[in-house]
Formats: sequence, structure tokens, C-alpha cells
Amino acid sequence: MIAARRPVRRTAPLGRPVRLTLVAGTAVLGAMLTACSGATASDSDSESGKGQAAAPASDARISVNLRGSQAAPGTPVKVTLGTGKLKAVTVSADGGEALTGRISADGRTWTSDRPAAPGTTYGVEVRTTEGGSGKAGFTTATADKVNKLTLAPGKNTTVGVAQPLSIVFDNPVKDKAAVEKALKVSTSNNTEGSWGWLQDYSGKDRVDWRPKEYWKSGTKVTLDADLNGIDSGPSGGWFVRDYLTTFTIGADQVVKVDLDRHRLALKRDGKTVMDVPMSAGTPGGEKASWRGTAVLMAKEGTINMRSETVGLGDAYDKMVDSSMRLTWSGMYAHAAPWNAAYFGVANHSSGCVGMSDANAGALYQQVRVGDPFEITGADAKGTVAEGNGYGAWNVSWADWQAKSAL
Repeated sequence: MIAARRPVRRTAPLGRPVRLTLVAGTAVLGAMLTACSGATASDSDSESGKGQAAAPASDARISVNLRGSQAAPGTPVKVTLGTGKLKAVTVSADGGEALTGRISADGRTWTSDRPAAPGTTYGVEVRTTEGGSGKAGFTTATADKVNKLTLAPGKNTTVGVAQPLSIVFDNPVKDKAAVEKALKVSTSNNTEGSWGWLQDYSGKDRVDWRPKEYWKSGTKVTLDADLNGIDSGPSGGWFVRDYLTTFTIGADQVVKVDLDRHRLALKRDGKTVMDVPMSAGTPGGEKASWRGTAVLMAKEGTINMRSETVGLGDAYDKMVDSSMRLTWSGMYAHAAPWNAAYFGVANHSSGCVGMSDANAGALYQQVRVGDPFEITGADAKGTVAEGNGYGAWNVSWADWQAKSAL
């Protein structure tokens, strides 16, 4: 479902001393610049560069802001040239991709676009406009704690027009701005959208990216989560990998649920393709249904539904067909033949939207994960919350944008 990039070699944890051979943080440039006479390097240079030949003492050197075997991760790599101008700089990760970066206007420094990742050995190679060259290296300390994530929708899937990009983090994210900056969304038609931070129904930190309006059918979406080397903050831990996912938006489908009329309609491209009687949750208490826009989270088929799992005592324990999950709190659309007397007449269920076997089966076959269920009517107990499934559509666009950390 997700693709990891830039594998790295892990070393000792942050803060733990370790005895490793160090690669020098400075290096003499070759070719034209190494024509200077070669004096012995200073004691401090020798200590930080054990295992390497001593460098001649001249201005023709490169220095790197990170050095040694326990360099601090999470900051960009900065390479500085003593004299002359830089032509090319390569900072490669052991077993992974090179860091990209930029040379300053004066040609003296190069700074990486991304921070150094934990537990990674980097090699630095430099070429100058004068024909010189130089090398250096360092290893960052390994993260004591690692943060991971769960990402939806899955890679290379086709989803409905209301499906957000949704990321749930294993550990708390304190530095939300740093994390959000690393999340890059691109679409095939420049769709306008925004990240918004919320608390998932599980209690974990979560960030969703939703468009201003429903997606256009056929849109292709890519998420590059360049998180490797980002510190999520105290008690959260470091991210030690990147993530990549792509998905496509399917047909323009919307399910309309009218609690007052006890009807359910499926509309595709604005045209009604189904309009059937149903019975939703009994009004006046916890058994009432939610109103607002709920997004189809999963097509679960035949499942066992037990009332105690949603706090309703021992009211029911049934095998239920054509089950379509709408919220984490347990609201589904599904087949409910035992409730046939109320279809189209009254809301008389334990919170779900029930239909005949045939109608539920037909709806199940046509809808896809990410399709919106727009639920209206007075017989409801409230509006679907943001973290109870995908309830971001129940927040105004201005209020949703305000949930961004940037």
C-alpha cells in the first residue's frame, strides 16, 4: 500500500556513546589546489579523521557542519569551500539516494534541501571550478524512538470523489509544521486542497488532505511524504523513511440518505440510478443515525454485528450481509431484512441504514470506498465528527484551512 524509499544503514542510538572509525569533516582539494606544500594536520583534525591520511594545511579545504560518528540528525548538510568556487557537490547516503542541494551565489557553500536522516552514513564529494576535488564523511546517530504511520487510501487504488488523503501517526506529533512541510500532494489537474490536523477516533494524531470540493472524476493524485530525517517532537520520535502513494478518483457518485422520507438514492454524474426505501436509526436517543456527510470507509461484506461493541447492551447479535462501513463508531449501510416492515415508513434501527437484501446488494455492488453518503433529516443524534471516519466534509472550507499547521 505504500512504498518506502532511501534505505539506510542504522548505527548507535542518539545520545549513546560509540567507538567507530571517524571520517574527516574536512578534506584537501586535489588537482590545482593540492599544489600547496603539505604540512601535518592539527591534532584536532587528526582526532576527528582517524583512519585517513593527514591533510595539508592550506586554505584549499572543504568543511562540513556535521562530522564524526554521532553527528546530530535533523539539520541540513552544509559544505563550505575554503577558497575558490564550488562546481558540484554530491552527498550520498550509504545504501540510499543522494541528498539534493544548492550552491550559494558566491560559490562558497552548498546546503542540502533535506535534513540528514538518523542512523545514516554520508559521503561528501566536491569538485571545484578550478578543477579541484575533495572528500569528507560523517555518520548520524540512530534514533532512540521511531514514529511510523498508517496511510489511506492504498497505493494504486481507485476511490470515490470524497476520499481524503489520511495519515494516522503511531506516536504524537508535536512539530506539526515540520511534518506538514514534508508532505507534498500533486494532482493531474491542480486540485485545490489543504491539510488539516485532527484527532483520530482512536485518539492518535492524524492529518488529512481534502479538496475544497469533491474531487473531479479521473483525477490522479500522488503523495510524496519526504519524512526521513524529520523529528516529530518530544515523545513522538524520528521518521526514518519516506512514503509514496498514488491513487485515482473514480466515477462521480453520491449516495443521498433522507432520514425524514426514509429513502436512499444513488446518483451518478447527477443522474439517479437507484432510489429505494430504507429504515435508519430510531430517533430520540443513542440509536439514532448521524447526519452530515459520511464517506464510505470499507465494503466489509458479511460480518457479525454485536450491540455491546457500540455500547448498546445485548440488543442484537447478527450476521449482516452487504455491510458498508460509514463511521468508526459503528454506523453502516447494510441489508436488514428483519426490519422490512419499516422500510420507507419509519426509522427503527440501532443506528444503521437498513434495506432489503436485494437493494443492499445492488448498492454494495455499485458503490466504492470514498463515495460520500450525504445524510439529511431531523431524525439524527448529531453530525458526523471529523475523526469518526472521514468527517472533514462537515467542516467549512475556511475552518478546514485553519486546521493546517502552516
